[in-house]
Amino acid sequence: MTRTAPTLFALFGNPVGHSLSPLMHNAAYERMRINAHYMPVCVDDAAEAIERMRRLALRGASVTIPFKTAVMSLLDQVDDTSCTIGAVNTIVRDANGRLAGYNTDWIGLVRGLEESLEINDKTFAIVGAGGAARAVVFGIRQRGGIPLIVNRTPERGEKLAREFDCLAYPLARIAEVSADCLINTTSVGMTPDDGMSPIVKEVLKNFPWVMDCVYNPLQTRLLLEAAQAGCATITGLGMFVHQGAEQIKLWTGQEPPRELMKQVVLKKLEGRDGD
Repeated sequence: MTRTAPTLFALFGNPVGHSLSPLMHNAAYERMRINAHYMPVCVDDAAEAIERMRRLALRGASVTIPFKTAVMSLLDQVDDTSCTIGAVNTIVRDANGRLAGYNTDWIGLVRGLEESLEINDKTFAIVGAGGAARAVVFGIRQRGGIPLIVNRTPERGEKLAREFDCLAYPLARIAEVSADCLINTTSVGMTPDDGMSPIVKEVLKNFPWVMDCVYNPLQTRLLLEAAQAGCATITGLGMFVHQGAEQIKLWTGQEPPRELMKQVVLKKLEGRDGD
């Protein structure tokens, strides 16, 4: 009996070795009884990612740091939400080979955040001004929240703030900022640099809630120091699981097993932390 070749999906970024997306996606396909394989692919630029996607006839792909914006101009079409956000994290290949870009980061953020905190009418200090920050600002706006941009490079932060009609502060002035929740959208603190934090711990007391979009490690230095300062904390796990689940829905048209996806990633992270 001839075995049918699996449908292929990929994660494009640089680096990608730390990512648990392959573990999470492949566990979901197995539970869904879909003959598919999801693999990490480290590329040097966005053009290489698209060239590989076309050559390998991938059904879909995730796009991560640092190509979420650069990849947009290389696609055949980009949906309106992604155009507004200015970043794509999901590519879908249709039956005619055309590549369409979408953004599921904002849905992942909203669903992950709302598991712990109501967004409407609350203020959110968003650290960063890259693709993830753009998705977070959009998601906060969609749910009636008030975003404030805090970025190391003032010009980039101000540019993003103008686009979304909100205030911006340089990171050097974060002590002047207060909000209901601080959200880190940068990669600072991500494995293997998990001893770093984007925020000095002395200012964390200005934020009742602190969320880190980094999920690996589960408890980043930022979250540990926030807890010590008396803040309630939210890990990046919920956002990670929900954005991945929304990708699977786009690629397969089916609802994936979100709780399984969460438990698979959680088990891996806790196992590593316990070594």
